[in-house]
Amino acid sequence: MKKLIKLGLILLILTLVLTACTSEKKDNVIVIGASITPHAEILQVIKPLVEAKGYTLKIVEFTDYVLPNTNLNEGELDANYFQHVPYLTDFNAENKTKIVSVLAVHFEPLGLYPGKTSSVDLLKDGAKIAVPNDATNEARALNLLQDLGLITLDPSKKETATKLDIISNPRNFDIVELEAAQLARALVDVDLAVINGNYALEAGITKTVLTTEDKESDAALKYANILAVKEGNETSAKTLVLIEALNSIEVKQFIKDKYYPVVISVTE
Repeated sequence: MKKLIKLGLILLILTLVLTACTSEKKDNVIVIGASITPHAEILQVIKPLVEAKGYTLKIVEFTDYVLPNTNLNEGELDANYFQHVPYLTDFNAENKTKIVSVLAVHFEPLGLYPGKTSSVDLLKDGAKIAVPNDATNEARALNLLQDLGLITLDPSKKETATKLDIISNPRNFDIVELEAAQLARALVDVDLAVINGNYALEAGITKTVLTTEDKESDAALKYANILAVKEGNETSAKTLVLIEALNSIEVKQFIKDKYYPVVISVTE
C-alpha cells in the first residue's frame, strides 16, 4: 500500500511539473496571424527582436481576411497583422467580435493593374474593371477609378461606396466585384483590376502597376495596416513586445528596402 501511495505521489508530482512546463512554454510563445506578403515577411524580421525579450514568435499565415480575426477573437491567436482599421471596424460590427488596433505599421496603396488592356487610355467602352468586394477596399478602388475620370460616385457615399453608388458611367464600364485574393488571378479575364498591395506582391506584378492611390493622401493613415489584439490585451506583455519590435528601425528599413513604394512604413 505504501508503495502504491508513493507511486501515486510521484505521478502527481510529475503531472504538476509537466503541466507547469507546458504552461510556461505556452506563455513564452507569441502566436500571430498574418497575410503571407508582406505581413508574414515583415514578421520574420522581428523574430530575433522578440526572442531577445524571452519569447518565441510563431507566425500563422492566412490567405483570406476572415479567419485571422475569428481565430484571434476565439483565442487561438495572440495578435494578427493583415488589415486596416476601417475593415476591422466593419468586421467587429458584422461579427460581434471585440478586436482592437494597437499599432499602425504600414500603408499599402491600392494599385490599378493591366489585364487584357495595357493602359487606361486604351480602354474600350464596356470594358471590365475588377475591384475588391469587401466594403472599405471597394470604396477605395472606386474612388481611384473616379480620380482617373472613369466614373462618378455619389459624393455622400465616398467612404462607403459600392458599384450601386456610381451615378455616372458614360462609357458603361462593367465593374466586377471579386474577393481581394482573387483579383490578380482574374487579370486574364478583365481589362483592368484594382488590387491590394499585398496580393500584388504575392502575384509578382507590382512592376506592371499603372497608378496607385496618392501616397500623401489621408488614406495613407486611415488605411494603414495594423497590429490587432483581442480587447483587453492591449497592454499585455506579449502585445507590448510586438509593438516594440514592429516599431523598430529594423522593420522600417526592411520595408523601405524591399517594398517601397508598394508598401510604406507609417510607424513613428
